[in-house]
Amino acid sequence: MLRKTRELFGLQITAVDGKAGDIRDLYFDSQDWIIRYLVVETGGWLEGRRVLISPLAVIDARWDDGELAVALTGSEVENSPHIDLDKPVSRQQVVELHEYYGWPAYWAGSTMLGTTTAAAYPMIMAGIAEIEREMREEGPQEKVRGDPYLRSARAVTSYDIQAVDGEIGHVEDYLIDAEDWIIRYVLVDTRDWLPGRRVLVPSSCVERVDWAQTSVEVALTRQQVEASPEYDPDEPPTCEYEDQLHHHYGQRG
Repeated sequence: MLRKTRELFGLQITAVDGKAGDIRDLYFDSQDWIIRYLVVETGGWLEGRRVLISPLAVIDARWDDGELAVALTGSEVENSPHIDLDKPVSRQQVVELHEYYGWPAYWAGSTMLGTTTAAAYPMIMAGIAEIEREMREEGPQEKVRGDPYLRSARAVTSYDIQAVDGEIGHVEDYLIDAEDWIIRYVLVDTRDWLPGRRVLVPSSCVERVDWAQTSVEVALTRQQVEASPEYDPDEPPTCEYEDQLHHHYGQRG
């Protein structure tokens, strides 16, 4: 089922031995449009600290209860590597985080979701070794360089939507597939051009996210976005609507 990112903000994260915190943000990969991390503000003995938790750790989504259960203990979260989220997340920090939890190294080409088993460990270590090799070759600065594709969903919300022939709205939200944590659509508010109208743009149509210009560039014309089937943000998109949407953009559903 598709979920808007704002539905996830504030959800409680429950560890195997109690509450671990609440989701405050999502970090996504703007190249593959996959949610890589939940930004969780911890409570209790870790009050005020923000940590990154991979969706790989989620074992149960209790949407009606506003809760995601994770296969982690409070102690594991408490002792996770410190990451200053007021700065870009460096490659070294990502390596340390995945090594600590034993999560697959997605930068090495592994799949995003799935169970981490002993068989996956060589892939994890191979990915870590590759990153470390690159850092040695490129020098100490590579250790602190931010991941160029890791973006805050909160930050990118409100970015301008830049079509090939001009601006056509701004990002209002995203629709995420709750099964595989892939961002399927960008919810675009076009009210400055088309009063009261919102449309969905498939994430596959996005060419790049420009951090400096605070814009999302799409490989579409303004007319294509304007003529897209109107979307009601209060209702989940139906299969028929998605078929119509993909047909409009010349894509397979």
